[in-house]
Amino acid sequence: MPIRIYNKTSAGRRFASVNLHAEVTKSKPEKSLLRPLPKSGGRNHSGKITVRGRGGGAKRRYRVIDFKRYDRDGQPGTVVGIEYDPNRTCHIALVRYPDNVKRYIIAPLGLKPGDTVRSGDSGNLDPDVGNSMPLRHIPTGLAVHVVEMVPGKGGQLCRSAGMYARLLNKEGRYATLLLPSGEQRMVHIDCRATIGEVGNADHQNVRLGKAGKTRHLGRRPITRGVAKSHNAHPLGGGSGRSKGNRPPVSPSGVLAKGGRTRDKKKHSTKLIIRRRVSTRYGVVSK
Repeated sequence: MPIRIYNKTSAGRRFASVNLHAEVTKSKPEKSLLRPLPKSGGRNHSGKITVRGRGGGAKRRYRVIDFKRYDRDGQPGTVVGIEYDPNRTCHIALVRYPDNVKRYIIAPLGLKPGDTVRSGDSGNLDPDVGNSMPLRHIPTGLAVHVVEMVPGKGGQLCRSAGMYARLLNKEGRYATLLLPSGEQRMVHIDCRATIGEVGNADHQNVRLGKAGKTRHLGRRPITRGVAKSHNAHPLGGGSGRSKGNRPPVSPSGVLAKGGRTRDKKKHSTKLIIRRRVSTRYGVVSK
């Protein structure tokens, strides 16, 4: 049972559930792939808060993930174990190569210790789970993750728990992908992707249950705009609660729900076939 619901022995346990991380087989991380991860508390180099709601949380160490795998082409890697990563929602897999070099990769669903993963750009590579190859060699219809947006830059798409993109077709220099958001976009056919879908899909079913767990994740309490004074928020002030006949906004006046956040001048905009449309009731596709 990946998700466990405890007895209601306290207020914090009443609505909480925990992930058992059944896929994890290795408890201690590889020391050579650990890096310090200092905290900023949402502040920039001048000490000013640029990201609200950040601060505190449990101390972490960063695990260096290999999102490229170019320098390991043609070398079979053996999966040593599946580990928990506090910095991301998915699990990670420790891979050891014949020259005793160790790398972390995103752990796809179904990958187990002892399995062999490969990477390369030749057409002789089998599309097995965990193998990384260009989209031109991946059969149409397969699920892929850790997809590059620019050849050689490293995987950027579909890296969180349970995510995958569906390879719809290949035409000319581009391949069409169906992303988890419903967006359909073209990606250069030489961009690499990893076969399979990301593991730990039960992450979305976990309920924190209490405010303390949110603080452990480094998220601070959020004060509603209507509860603030008029000089602290556009929705604040007034005699009684009133939003002033305007939609939800941030303290600087930027739309908080349903507004576009993407720069219209981005070069990759022309590669989007069907855009994900955001509404105040959720996400729909057009």
